Amino acid sequence: MSEPLPAVRPNTIAFLGPPGTFSEEALRNTLGESLAEVRLVPKESNRDVVMAVENGETDAAFVPIENSVEGAVTETLDALVHEAPNTYIAGELVWPVHHCLIAGDDLTLDQVTSVASHPQALGQCTNFINSELPGAQRLNSASTAEAVREAIAAGNGAAAIGSRIAADSYGGRVIAEAVEDVEGNTTRFVWLAQGTIDGDWIDDSPSAPRKTSIVFSGFNDTSPGALVGILSELAYRSVNMSKIESRPERTTLGHYLFFADLDGSTDDVPLADALTAIRGKVRELRVLGSFPTSQA
Repeated sequence: MSEPLPAVRPNTIAFLGPPGTFSEEALRNTLGESLAEVRLVPKESNRDVVMAVENGETDAAFVPIENSVEGAVTETLDALVHEAPNTYIAGELVWPVHHCLIAGDDLTLDQVTSVASHPQALGQCTNFINSELPGAQRLNSASTAEAVREAIAAGNGAAAIGSRIAADSYGGRVIAEAVEDVEGNTTRFVWLAQGTIDGDWIDDSPSAPRKTSIVFSGFNDTSPGALVGILSELAYRSVNMSKIESRPERTTLGHYLFFADLDGSTDDVPLADALTAIRGKVRELRVLGSFPTSQA
């Protein structure tokens, strides 16, 4: 990202479908009046959402990358780093998530025989499921909306965890509201493009706070203090790291990729200098994006 990326005014935007997902809910609310200017393209998995941009099928994408309860959406991270070298994070949105228990009929909780959802959503509602639906079979689905659609079609005690708009979309009944375990449950979504995004829904003004996401690998990670030596390049220049996590490098066991979010822009001299220093200590450093931050 040493050269400025081109600005993209999206005509098409990929998101995790089918209609009724939390991704669609957040996306439609964020676009507002701009929704009339774009075509939304639902995809079957978060990987497919990322790859729609990488393959040039859509101009942009909107995809979950992190949840305040369940942590990283690893499918998104893995697709970005392993399969999408030309795709960048162009913006972000933090969105409150309120889960509903939905069925095709007016069931009582003790009549629910199965509960389906995306694994992230099931994880965010673990305490509710354990306490209120102890005998229900748990089923994983590709998305919350698909889980709702299938549960409504199946009947016979089937239920799903999803959004209220999913219940409305498929003619379901909300039999319990706010079933998430943690009050203030939020998901961080990111905008993806092969450049920056020129859109009214992203505050790209000079005064907007910025964030830079990086991934690095290939250093002497069997040596005590090796990671500290890399991160000290940030601390020495007073660059704040707001997040770090690891994923398997996909080479041999025990070697990892490290994802980090840094406060500031690659145009900031301290951050730019820190990245230059880190590049000298690792085999590979990639800037996944330097973008304006946003809250719901």
